[in-house]
Amino acid sequence: MISDYQPTGLPYRERVLLLHKHYDQKKTYHFPMRIDIVTVLPELLESPLNNSIPGRAQKKGLAEIVVHPLRNYTHDKRRTVDDYAFGPDAGMVMKIEPIFECFQELQAQRNYDEIIYTSPDGEPLTQQLANQLSTKKNLLILCGHYKGVDHRVREHLVTREISIGDYVLTGGELAAAVIVDAVVRLIPGVLSDETSALTDSFQDNLLAPPAYTRPAEFNGWKVPEILLSGNFPEIEKWQMQQAIERTQRLRPGLLKEE
Repeated sequence: MISDYQPTGLPYRERVLLLHKHYDQKKTYHFPMRIDIVTVLPELLESPLNNSIPGRAQKKGLAEIVVHPLRNYTHDKRRTVDDYAFGPDAGMVMKIEPIFECFQELQAQRNYDEIIYTSPDGEPLTQQLANQLSTKKNLLILCGHYKGVDHRVREHLVTREISIGDYVLTGGELAAAVIVDAVVRLIPGVLSDETSALTDSFQDNLLAPPAYTRPAEFNGWKVPEILLSGNFPEIEKWQMQQAIERTQRLRPGLLKEE
């Protein structure tokens, strides 16, 4: 059963266009966006950052993504970036010295709107947070690794901690790639249709409605007749109903966040 939930009281497409107008008014355009990523394993970031949407954004000159190997900021023969933790706990912890030196060098070149640490206990990455970060000019992301980072980094050097889920990864490189992808695709001009990202799931706390393409019938499975009708007001009404119904069924918690 479909509820009376209406984020704006408007049909689906009108709601999207209103979101887009609001998005444009709120956004301060800075091109290109600069994202610096500090990591122990730069190789893990080569493919996700240089292909698909992030790669397209860089080719268009709308984003600049630079990876900095943390070991370049060490001074011993082994290029050590970790050490044993004080206390009885097992596992290695990222050292503060190379991180501090790296941050000093990068911050001497530009001011960062956010310095982000990828951590499983950070604030959850949401579409709303991605929208917010997409309006920034310069972002710096530190990839966590091992048993985490010397806590003084979190206390004094970073401005935000972000998690992509309640689980632990070997390192924060994959999380950093997810954050970059979620943010960069929202920069106007990156996608061929700038409104496309605003019809995605989680915009306005709704899942996207079902989408279909040709052929209208395949293997006996038919596209809903309403989508073939050409009646755009009714199609928009159907899309809104489907978005609400899918959200109620699959992610009801999103509706409670309004």
